[in-house]
Amino acid sequence: MVQRTGGPRRKTRHKLSKPLRTKGKMSIRNYFQAFKEGDRVLLKAEPAIQKGMYLPRFHGKICVVKNKKGTCYELAIKDGNKQKLLIVHPIHLRKA
Repeated sequence: MVQRTGGPRRKTRHKLSKPLRTKGKMSIRNYFQAFKEGDRVLLKAEPAIQKGMYLPRFHGKICVVKNKKGTCYELAIKDGNKQKLLIVHPIHLRKA
């Protein structure tokens, strides 16, 4: 049996990296953002923090906030014809 090479971040060398001048400290405001149910948010990964990151295939997509789960948010996203549920930390989200 052949095993698949790589993990969830494979082939994301440029997608999950930051430009040189934006590396370093990040805004605490983004870390503690608050969203309400029904808000539309953009998935934009913060590569410095891996906690609560989504799969890279959803990068740049727009989702709807369903509810809050601990410090993270449950998001509904349409993947083809199927509705999927993502659990994402607010640092990886932007208002859309």
